Amino acid sequence: MSEGSKKVGMIILCIIIPPLAVFIRRGCALVFWVNIVLWILGWIPGVIHALWVVLKRDP
Repeated sequence: MSEGSKKVGMIILCIIIPPLAVFIRRGCALVFWVNIVLWILGWIPGVIHALWVVLKRDP
């Protein structure tokens, strides 16, 4: 798969199940648990956080 199609797939996953997208990207780190809490508090904060994590460029 090309890099563009992977990114589109991750964006769709961010919208459907935000914690899963964060888990795939970062593993079981603190950012995953933050996303779980945000997702429980409200779907939209979880989606925004997941998009931020997935689209952020790693150093």
